[in-house]
Amino acid sequence: MNTTKLSTRYLGKDGLKVSALGLGCMNLTWAYGNVVSKEAAISLIRSAFDLGTTLFDTAEIYGPFTDEELVGEALAPIRDQVVISTKFGFDINPTTGQINGLNSRPEHIKKVAEGSLKRLHTDYIDLFYQHRIDPNVPIEDVAGAVKDLIQEGKVRHFGLSEAGPRTIRRAHAVQPLSAVQNEYSLWTQDSRAAVLPTCAELGIGFVPWSPLGMGYLTGKVTTSTKFAPGDLRNMFPRFTPEAITANQSLVDLLTTIGKQKDATPAQIALAWLLAQAAWIVPIPGTTKLEHLKENLGADSIVLTPEEFAEIDSAAAKIKVHGDRTSKALLDQSDEMS
Repeated sequence: MNTTKLSTRYLGKDGLKVSALGLGCMNLTWAYGNVVSKEAAISLIRSAFDLGTTLFDTAEIYGPFTDEELVGEALAPIRDQVVISTKFGFDINPTTGQINGLNSRPEHIKKVAEGSLKRLHTDYIDLFYQHRIDPNVPIEDVAGAVKDLIQEGKVRHFGLSEAGPRTIRRAHAVQPLSAVQNEYSLWTQDSRAAVLPTCAELGIGFVPWSPLGMGYLTGKVTTSTKFAPGDLRNMFPRFTPEAITANQSLVDLLTTIGKQKDATPAQIALAWLLAQAAWIVPIPGTTKLEHLKENLGADSIVLTPEEFAEIDSAAAKIKVHGDRTSKALLDQSDEMS
């Protein structure tokens, strides 16, 4: 039972109403090494709902497949009270789970949708994102395939992830987008110059993934932090000891503002995002209940225009060291085009 009220926001122009903060479910099964038990993950997802969360984000590639199965099982009893977003766009062997690059051919998109519906224990997907832009498939064909799925009642809303403004416009002209999901945080602001203005102009919601800088902006990552085997951060340039030290001034800034607001660095980082527009909905992920509660607490923190400007101005003077992710993953991003 949902016992707590978070504020709500709308993604897009078609009435997709969600909680101001969603839950990114990726790291419950994948990416950060220390995977929690199925029981603990289901408990966390249901606790998030009880605390007011209504947007839950997953993807077929997480696991692969197991994350969707987990989210589907956890949310089945409350399916009609939540919004589930998932993603297509990779060529994944259904037997071995091997990932063989990108694949957004229309026939593949429709096949992925059927698999996601089954794994999610549902007959509709609330928000279906293209996970990465496929350079071999015109975005108009991708949008057309999702439009077909919407007309069939299998999908309700269309989204893009790691997309740039030109791609957003082309897709939106075929099937209106409800959301764009790009990495965006105080230390990754690539979307701010062109993607956010495009979303504002077209009435598209924006969903920042990794809004806490993969945990760095919480202040809990130090040079002594040991990432588990399989944790993707082991290969990301921003998580070398040198970069962790060099970027500490960002955490110091969040800590200083947090002390003034009786808030944690993570809460200030999320409040900074929420303050930018009513159509921005961050999806921080976590495996721990205490961090979940901390993240959701950002909804009650109001930054004054002066405080927002102070953070903005101070952050602009800080040079962030290291690329945000690996070169292979950066090459899959369309964000700057």
